[in-house]
Amino acid sequence: MSIEAALRQLAVIERRASILVLKVIRQALANAEHNHGITADKLSIKSIIVENGPHMKRFRAVSRGRAHTILKKTCHVVVELESKEKEAEVSEESKPAKKEVVEKPKAAKATKTVKKVTKKKTKTEKDEQ
Repeated sequence: MSIEAALRQLAVIERRASILVLKVIRQALANAEHNHGITADKLSIKSIIVENGPHMKRFRAVSRGRAHTILKKTCHVVVELESKEKEAEVSEESKPAKKEVVEKPKAAKATKTVKKVTKKKTKTEKDEQ
């Protein structure tokens, strides 16, 4: 989905969460323009993921010295943007270098030594023999 279409849709949705997602998309767009120099017309939304965050436990005082718990839930919103340009235009310099696989020489097999344990004979066992 294009960013312009997503921003238009989120602007008219009357939900509390739509305002937060709108802010996150605008921030992702600003980061792409500032950090990578990519304009909004060259970007599209790849995915939006909302995951659970930590819960904050709070208490509300009520009558007779008691307290009711309040869970303030949070979430993590991840917006992935992708450029509309082809991957072929990416220069060879920016691609990660291939890793070379180097085989390690195998260590010589260790020989196991077995210790023979003898039991000391007690006086009664000596007398029986």
